[in-house]
Amino acid sequence: MTERQFQDTVVDLAAFHGWRVHHVKPGMTSRGNWLTNVQGHVGFPDLVLAHRGQAAAGKRLAILPTLIFAELKSRTGKLSKHQLDWGNALNAVPGVEYHVWRPVDLERIHDRLRGLPWQN
Repeated sequence: MTERQFQDTVVDLAAFHGWRVHHVKPGMTSRGNWLTNVQGHVGFPDLVLAHRGQAAAGKRLAILPTLIFAELKSRTGKLSKHQLDWGNALNAVPGVEYHVWRPVDLERIHDRLRGLPWQN
């Protein structure tokens, strides 16, 4: 599974389970270069997912209001220093979840997005 296929799968799962998803895609400049126009610190996570919370009708699962920042990596992908810095900053914020997700985590990601707590 490519990183792009993995990202598309996570976005689809999140949307299916009622999450709002934000991802910034690079665009091509007039010179033909690909660039993600960013103001601020580089290394920001790939996805921001927000759920306003709900009780699943007739089920034991309940999704509490949640904000998740997810960095998506291939099986062997490594975090840059800037990505590590963002992860450390986000992990220090109460009530925010920060994850580095890989394709091997897909079943646990699905469980998390349907309302179960993240299992390490």
